[in-house]
Amino acid sequence: MKGREIFKIEGDKITRLRRHCPKCGDGFFLADHKNRISCGKCGYTEFKSGKNKTPKPNDIVKKSEAAIESNIKDEQKVE
Repeated sequence: MKGREIFKIEGDKITRLRRHCPKCGDGFFLADHKNRISCGKCGYTEFKSGKNKTPKPNDIVKKSEAAIESNIKDEQKVE
């Protein structure tokens, strides 16, 4: 990981872009995943909520069924 992915430098000011692990302390950043943030050293994990949450398998199936139904309706309109 590059330093530019963890820190932002503006003039004389350095800003951290990622959080530190609350268990390990300063110097150990939390990795940013799609549905969670986690520490690579101790395994501390916090799950994200809202739009970044990973869909459940049932939600994917429902969306697939809806897509198939809309495709069938589109094909019927063309004929």
